[in-house]
Amino acid sequence: MPTVRTKDHPKVRSPKLVHGTSVRTAFQQLRELIVHGKLSPGTWIVEGDLAKRLHVSRTPIRAALNKLQQDGYVREHRMANKSRMIVAPLTKEDAAELYSVIGRLEGLAARTTAALPKAERMKIVQQLKALNQQLADVKGDHSKQGSIFDIDRDFHRLVVSCSGPRLSAWHKAIEPQAERYWRLYASSIVSNLQFSIAEHNDIIRALADGDPDRVERGLQINWDNGCERLARVIDVFGERGSW
Repeated sequence: MPTVRTKDHPKVRSPKLVHGTSVRTAFQQLRELIVHGKLSPGTWIVEGDLAKRLHVSRTPIRAALNKLQQDGYVREHRMANKSRMIVAPLTKEDAAELYSVIGRLEGLAARTTAALPKAERMKIVQQLKALNQQLADVKGDHSKQGSIFDIDRDFHRLVVSCSGPRLSAWHKAIEPQAERYWRLYASSIVSNLQFSIAEHNDIIRALADGDPDRVERGLQINWDNGCERLARVIDVFGERGSW
């Protein structure tokens, strides 16, 4: 880390950079708590409690919450004479927007992968086949169902791994928001896993053929259909954190 020098202390860390690091750390830790459901949808945000939980001051917590609000993880809930921050609810409307965005991002990013030279492309195809087979293998094994999300995430990350830096950054930013839905509704979504596996196979075949249009369409279909499957689950269990 860059330093500033003083007469008595030749190497003193810049307070501004230390603060920036604290904000990034607080943001990452709070996002993880939200994604994994340890801060449940609809939970009231109390800055002091979060500061004690993460062992930091309230200043980086406040800055991290501003960033989380921009990214859609928390939101302002207005009441008669005041407002409070809450963990964003999980709703069908939000899921529809989110899944549409990430499906289009991945579709665009995967066009680059489909345009790779055949030898490079086929290496990725073989890795994707192995990951999809892992999904098929663990589907009926309840002891391993906790790994399904990680395998599915690795599949999608590999498909878009050759995209440019801007698309990669956007995808990295939005991916945890989709993860929230998966983790909190996972036990019910798993029963429909065979449909996602079949859609993955279509994506793999399109990549093997080097067809960017089919790859893009296949990823959009996978996310659009995933959203429909999720919506049916939400209809049964409700919109968590909503009122």
